[in-house]
Amino acid sequence: MSIDRIGVVGGGQMGGGIAEVAARTGVDVVVREADAALASAARSRVEKSLARAVERGKLAEDERDAALSRLSYTTSVGDFDGCGLIVEAIPEDLAAKEEVFRALDGVAGPDAVLATNTSSIPIMRIALATGRPESVVGLHFFNPVPVMELVEVIPSLATSEETVARAVGFAEALGKRVVRAPDRAGFIVNALLVPFLLDAVRMYEAGHATAEDIDTGLRYGANHPMGPLALCDLIGNDTMLGVADAMHAETHLPHHAAPQLLRRMVEAGRLGRKAGRGFYDY
Repeated sequence: MSIDRIGVVGGGQMGGGIAEVAARTGVDVVVREADAALASAARSRVEKSLARAVERGKLAEDERDAALSRLSYTTSVGDFDGCGLIVEAIPEDLAAKEEVFRALDGVAGPDAVLATNTSSIPIMRIALATGRPESVVGLHFFNPVPVMELVEVIPSLATSEETVARAVGFAEALGKRVVRAPDRAGFIVNALLVPFLLDAVRMYEAGHATAEDIDTGLRYGANHPMGPLALCDLIGNDTMLGVADAMHAETHLPHHAAPQLLRRMVEAGRLGRKAGRGFYDY
């Protein structure tokens, strides 16, 4: 069953990226935000991203116009009627995600796939907020969505194979490379990546090295395209904190615990690139 119309809950960095990529590949997209101001900001974010793609020669003007024509914005989940897939892409807060999925359960068609873009929360916990856990699956995109090729598809114990197949098919239709990940905190990529990034924060917090030297060391000593602290700033330090807290709550392992410096930075608004300041100034 092909998916030619999707809904996206949350038009921020991740939700906007998912909406953009889907629209560019011929899918009609409805983006839902909490209010009209956020919906307008979400629209502007995608328009600017598409404009940059045109400026860089990666997208023709007529392709940009076609993508924009496939995007619509709303403040009501009721406008997801007819969507074959609905992706939740709000911050890493289980209670907030449960609220979204309870609402989606009431408006989505019986054949709709309900997906979460969570990067750390077990899918089963989110699925239990609905009366159709067999239709709920993790569809974890990576930031920035138009650039990063990978999508993790994460079934829970209750997810049907039909739901998994449709999620995989959708991601592959977007040109993404898909891996099937276990329903455990952090899945595959973040289970390996997040402890590494947190260790880099601890090294900096302890004064063992400067942020520049940590990042330069990993770039040129391990051939990483970006240093770990710069990557935290790109991901968003608030997102990093949310992922770490979710993983630590699940595993209670010390290497999943967020360093105090990361928590203080989030409290101070030093969220990284999106705030103009994190481990570096932008």
